[in-house]
Amino acid sequence: MTIELRHLRGFLAIAEEGNLTRAAARLHLTQPALTRTLQQLEAHLGVRLVDRSTHHLALTPAGHEFRRNAAAALAAVEHALDPDRFRGLPVRLGHAWSALGAYTTSLQRRWKRAHPETVLEVLRLDERSAGLASGAVDVAVLRGPAGEPGVRGVPGVTVAHLMREPRLAAVADDSPLAGRAELTLADLASRPVALNTVTGSTTLALWPPGAAPSQVVPVKNTDDWLSVIIAGDAVGVTTAGTAAMHPNPAVRYVPLTDAPPVDVILAWREPVTHPAVPDLLRLAHDVVRR
Repeated sequence: MTIELRHLRGFLAIAEEGNLTRAAARLHLTQPALTRTLQQLEAHLGVRLVDRSTHHLALTPAGHEFRRNAAAALAAVEHALDPDRFRGLPVRLGHAWSALGAYTTSLQRRWKRAHPETVLEVLRLDERSAGLASGAVDVAVLRGPAGEPGVRGVPGVTVAHLMREPRLAAVADDSPLAGRAELTLADLASRPVALNTVTGSTTLALWPPGAAPSQVVPVKNTDDWLSVIIAGDAVGVTTAGTAAMHPNPAVRYVPLTDAPPVDVILAWREPVTHPAVPDLLRLAHDVVRR
């Protein structure tokens, strides 16, 4: 038969009370029901745990051994299932770059007001899944269709579309392109283009066949991407989220008229790793809708 927590609790009550009647009353059970529970446990283990041949119950040697193991097992289960254990843990929102863009500050401040007992940590991790694959975060902000390739190969992932961000060109403030009100992909094609090859959403496939830039400057993170653009060594393509999160007087963000927007996705693993995850998902959507 299947042994359940009630079998452990029943046996431990008997062991502590030394009396079936008192143990049954403590558990709000009838004595026959508790006796059946003990018999089921003994039948499963194949040993006698309680000597009932005297007026007072006594644990057998096997019963003493099982009492130690049962108490440890029950304590571990109750600890694992205790919701208070999670209330002091921060809920972690990961991103590879730009978080929620212009909505990031609003999310952080509204979360602090609504959930003062739970810290919201916004973490940048320079990897495709923004920490989701390694378990470093509870929810990840990903960019691209359905979060790909950030969720590829990560088991148990659920995704929800959050918003779309327009694409922008990023150029040095002393570039001839910096004074333009808008740009096209063709305007960038004659210049070296910085591509974040680790977490970026821009590839040469963004340009029409035969019209892609001939020179690429590969970088591994947003900081390095900005550095080569500020130095005038390359131009870049990004989204409005980067302009909001990484303003810099040495960089000019210019709208790109012929580049499609980028999907911003929330991704998390089931079962959820923190009880505050549903609240975080709801608030993120609410912040973006306002």
